[in-house]
Amino acid sequence: MRPVTSSPPPAHAPDLARAQALYRQRAAFYDAELAPFEPLRREALALLGLQPGQQVLDLGCGTGLSLPLLAEQVGPTGRVWGLEPCPEMAAQARQRCADTGGAQVQVCQADALHADWPVDLQADAALFLFAHDLLQQPEALAAVMDHLRPGATVVSCGLEWAPAWAWAANAWVLSAALYSMTTLDRLHQPWEHLARWLPDLQMHSTWMGCIYFAVGHKP
Repeated sequence: MRPVTSSPPPAHAPDLARAQALYRQRAAFYDAELAPFEPLRREALALLGLQPGQQVLDLGCGTGLSLPLLAEQVGPTGRVWGLEPCPEMAAQARQRCADTGGAQVQVCQADALHADWPVDLQADAALFLFAHDLLQQPEALAAVMDHLRPGATVVSCGLEWAPAWAWAANAWVLSAALYSMTTLDRLHQPWEHLARWLPDLQMHSTWMGCIYFAVGHKP
């Protein structure tokens, strides 16, 4: 586990319009692109530690690849809330849930500041899977945290800069980042804003140091 340290202020804010355009282009073949990352998805979902009857937020749910798996974990008495700002991706997520019979899953097509969730929603867990742009928006994170109960588990997984000597890994990180996010700010510590909300946040890396997992709980 690595300690949390500080970093300089962001130089470039995430661009929602550009992100929507980027993922609109990728929507048709997004599932195939994400197939090699399926073991990371499974590990992230396991870290949530969900129980039947709980409620979970999937932030930046994309085409909904995680939604049926989350629904299976919380069971018919639980609820899964997916958030996806790209209309084309959100439409695929809704269709996936309809095809798998996930009646307890609701997909909201919006950014985190404009999500149409119940005012009294207090989820038990939240997942940020390859959601770098969202993690770099403190106001959006605050809106998410407002819908988590005290003690809720938060899991984040995504790209990070590997150690400087791992130049090949960092070349891959750069190419993947330019293809999937609109800001490279805090790519050395993508979880920094989360750490301000989750005092017990713990991190570990895999894939030669270019993929991180962060786990914490809302106090």
